[in-house]
Formats: sequence, structure tokens, C-alpha cells
Amino acid sequence: MEVTFTHCAGLDVHKKTVVACCITPDAQGQKVVETRTFGAMTADLLALSDWLSSRGITHVVMEATGEFWKPVFNILEGSFEAWLANAHHVKNVPGRKTDVKDAEWLAELLRHGLVRPSFIPPLPQRDLRDLTRQRTIHVQERATVVNRLHKVLEWANIKLTSVVTDVTGVSARAMLEAMVQGQSDPQLLAELAKGQLRKKRAALQQALSGRVREHHRFLIASHLSHMDYLEEQIALYDDQITQHIEKQTAPPEGDPGSTSDKSQDTDTSAKAKALPPLSWADAVVLLDTITGIGPASAKQLLAEFGTDMSRFPSDAHMASWCKICPGNHESAGKRHSGKTGTGSRWIKPVLVQAALAAKKVKDSFPALLYSRLVGRRGHKRAIVAVAHHIVKAMYHVLLNHEPYREPDTTHLDRHLKEKKMDRMCREFARLGYNVKLEPIVAAAA
Repeated sequence: MEVTFTHCAGLDVHKKTVVACCITPDAQGQKVVETRTFGAMTADLLALSDWLSSRGITHVVMEATGEFWKPVFNILEGSFEAWLANAHHVKNVPGRKTDVKDAEWLAELLRHGLVRPSFIPPLPQRDLRDLTRQRTIHVQERATVVNRLHKVLEWANIKLTSVVTDVTGVSARAMLEAMVQGQSDPQLLAELAKGQLRKKRAALQQALSGRVREHHRFLIASHLSHMDYLEEQIALYDDQITQHIEKQTAPPEGDPGSTSDKSQDTDTSAKAKALPPLSWADAVVLLDTITGIGPASAKQLLAEFGTDMSRFPSDAHMASWCKICPGNHESAGKRHSGKTGTGSRWIKPVLVQAALAAKKVKDSFPALLYSRLVGRRGHKRAIVAVAHHIVKAMYHVLLNHEPYREPDTTHLDRHLKEKKMDRMCREFARLGYNVKLEPIVAAAA
């Protein structure tokens, strides 16, 4: 088998140890295999880097093992071509698994070019990812706390959520705080309603008539303070994300940590290189023009994708990387289930939320696309199709540095009109009538 890299190493990374296997040629060109085990402390990893350098290693590969690969990558990325491999792609033969054999197997795969490196963004983008992902965690935690608050109200026979849409709104918050202070009169609590909610004071009095004990007041107060803390943290992360984006005026070039699947499409790569570097702030503005995407989701998606679209050969490749397109499963000429893959939990939910928002925009292409598909394919498949359109739009917006433009919806309008006409004709036929459709000719002025 052809040798692609003559000086390479495979690392089997664990929490406390790192097993390294080096493969280098000797004076006669024969393969020499050396294996050593190092600790996972910083001093041990520096010793690992020195040992690899002494062997003339140029390429290093390791599996994506949770968070344990990151300390190793931080030490090695500046001195070697460090690759991160998908564990599913480099799985060893069953029954022959030890740490030493795993490291040797990785080194052999890398030596013969049988490893495909995963995309590891540059350091500034990794920092932005940390910020946006932690913000998402706080948002999810806040939703969990709100659900717990709903449960406590139900335990206390308070049916506030049956009348009020948002239990964290101004009016509901004032009622809950008064309840915590000991107020139990439903009429006085209902008078705290503001705006349009004052029209529902009679229903609020019934909903606020419950069995609130001191135990419930303590739980409600605890959840309200927890929500305040999380909202404060979300605001702090928003400010930090904005500052981080404003500092990065242009994407870093030639960063050793930007290992990725580079595009083989020469036209796409040439076009991307011909355009000036796109700053993160400008990228957020461009992404915000896409139907369904707002500033917050634009920042989160930018942290995951970056601004360099030359790493994707096409928009279809980018959609496949997001697992937002049908999968391939064909055998013996038969096509089996083509369900979408799991995908990143940081990308797919944001795209689905953007698709849910986009389908509500009247007369937009996503809304027409959703209407066309939802009847025969169902809500979930239609939403994924809209998310697929959003991903492709992101690709072209960031590649061409141009705002989003709605595609021509003439063919979709005509398709939906024809479907509606056929459906109405079938309804009349079911009632026993034959209908002949003739277009109305506009009267001359």
C-alpha cells in the first residue's frame, strides 16, 4: 500500500495517559515503530512534543475522545500537523483492542492516508464557540427553571399558566412576587395585571385561587431568583460575544489549528480567495438578512461555521456536514431509509428554530416551501427542508459576501394554485357536480 506520510504518529488519548506510536523509516527505508506512554499533565505533554520532534514527526492523529483530546491538541498544534479523527471512521478490529494497538492502528491509517481530518476551527473561532455554547446552556437552563416554576404552581392549585401566556412576563411576575410576600387574595392579585391582560381579571381571580403554603412560597422565590441569575448571565455573555466579534476584524489566515476538509472545487476556492476577508461583524449583518435568522442565531451559527466557505466544496456538502439533508443508504440496488443523521446539537436546533420562524413570514420562499411540503410529507420533514434551504442560503451569502435575496417563487405559487384547484374540483365532484374552470378575463379600462 502506498505510503502518504513517512514520519507520522498516532495517539491514543485518555484522561490520565497518552499512548503515542511513532512510525518512521530507517536508513534502508524500512518501517520503524516506537511506542511510549506519557502522562496527561502539561509537563508530560511537553515531553511528548519533544519526543515527537526528536523523531522528525510531521503529522499526528488522535481520536475525538470527549474533551480529553483538547489539552493534547493545545500543546501539539503549533509544532505539528495535528489531525482529529472521527472515532467511527477509525474503529479497530474487534478482539484486538489495547491502548498500544489503538495508537499503532491510528498511526498506520495516517501513514497510508486513510484518515480524514475533522474540521478544527482557528483559536479565535474556538473561543467564540465556547461563549455561544455556554450562552445556549444558560438559555436551556432558564427554560428548565420556568418549567419547574410551572410545576410548583400546579402543586399549589394555581392555574396561572392557563390564563397567562408567559408566566415570566411583567404582570405574571408581579403576581408571583406578591404571592411570595404573603398576598393570597385572588382579587388583589388579579388587579396587578397590566395592559391587555386586565381584560382577563375575572379569569385571573379563578386561576389565582389556590392552596399556597409557605413551602410553595419558598420554592417560587427560589425559582424566581434563579431565573434572575440566569438572565444576568445571558446578558453578560451577550456583551462578551459582541465584544469578541468586534475585536475580530478579519478571519485569521494560515492558522495551524484550522485543520479541515479543504475544498477540491477550484472555482469555488478561487472565488473565495479573490474576495477580501470578511469580518465577523459584517458576516453577522449578512446572515441577519436571511429569512428566519436573527442576530443571536447568526452569531451562534457563525461560531460553528466560521466565515471561510472554501472548506466546503458546495452548498450541498455544507448541508451534509450539518446533517440537515437526507442520508444515503443503498444496497443491492435498493434504496433503504434515508433519514437525516444526528448532527451537532449546537447547529441543528438553531437551524430548526430559524426554519420555524421563517415559515411564519408571509409570501416568503421558506413559507411557500413549507406549505408545499407539509401536506404530503408532514411537519417535521417540511421544517427540515426549510432548514436545508437556510443552510444553502448561508453558504452563498458568506461565499459571495452579498445579502440574501429571496428566490423566485413563481413556480411554487403556480404549483400551490394548481393543487388548490384540483382539490376544489374533487370536492365538487364528490358532491355530484361537474365543474369547468375558465379564467376571468379582465375588463378593458
